[in-house]
Amino acid sequence: MANDMQSPRLFDMQAVARNTLRGLRMGSSYDFLRREVADRMEDRLLDINRQFDVVLDIGARFGKRSAKEVALPHDDDVLDAERNSFDLVVSNLSMHWVNDLPGLMVQARHALKPDGLFMASLLGGDTLYELRHALIAAESELLGGANARVIPFADVRDLGSLLQRAGFALPVTDMDAITVTYEHPLKLMNELRGMGEANALVSRSRQFLRRDVLMRACEIYTEKYAFEDGRIPATFQVMYMTGWHPHESQQKPLKPGSGKVNLADALKAGVPPKPE
Repeated sequence: MANDMQSPRLFDMQAVARNTLRGLRMGSSYDFLRREVADRMEDRLLDINRQFDVVLDIGARFGKRSAKEVALPHDDDVLDAERNSFDLVVSNLSMHWVNDLPGLMVQARHALKPDGLFMASLLGGDTLYELRHALIAAESELLGGANARVIPFADVRDLGSLLQRAGFALPVTDMDAITVTYEHPLKLMNELRGMGEANALVSRSRQFLRRDVLMRACEIYTEKYAFEDGRIPATFQVMYMTGWHPHESQQKPLKPGSGKVNLADALKAGVPPKPE
């Protein structure tokens, strides 16, 4: 994996580990989103007519199949030692905390057997946009500027190119938007701590958010986004990506110029008549 000289550190991985451990200590009731996304990923796997006997779980958050687990942050040597070992490499809502995502995806491909499958979910760019807006607006109003309180997330349009850069064949990406409602913004913030999703940016402010700023952020959140019953929504954009370790048995795209029908002839033929 690329070192810090090659890839700027966006996340403080010690803080990521602390946040994850704190979330585990707060109990399993905060794990609903990961369980829901794991179920959706498992449904996708069941649609694939393939037996995945040897599974690697990067991030240790899938939990649907018997698997070898690698926690994040992880020792790079762990994945490097597992070349061509697994039928399936899976990761559930962990990779948005990785500093060198392309490097990790290359390692995941190396860990797969030929024709093995990589499948991952991670949070996308529209995640928690309501909370991000409320915090920025409150800090700007009361302090004259804003700190990064919600981490930046990848865009689904970037994932296909990331899969190709990492050497995967037949890349596929898509996304879901999951909306969860809460009685109050503070309930959401506490739940994010229980999920291990607290801010771990290297550039984050080390000072606690002032109480008056926090209360104003809650007011803005409620004023702008609350439903008629007073509950507030929180959006989680979940992005999925799948790719295969290349193998000669896989479908290949046609080479340019290998088509059987000449485009000019097809255009001359015109649009076929509509059926009566």
